[in-house]
Amino acid sequence: MSTLIALLLAGIYGGGAFKFWTGFNRTNFTQGKVKFTLLWPLFLALNKSYRENFSRALKG
Repeated sequence: MSTLIALLLAGIYGGGAFKFWTGFNRTNFTQGKVKFTLLWPLFLALNKSYRENFSRALKG
């Protein structure tokens, strides 16, 4: 059961990272693509500006 939960969380994390990576050009960011992609859950929870840019990246 815990393996299933871990796989589900890894899938959500990977999906969010992939969507942000592919939509990065729609954001206001010019640098830090790798950092922002890898740490997206942390930035999403702590930064309003990042949340807005993350939403912009996911829309396509």
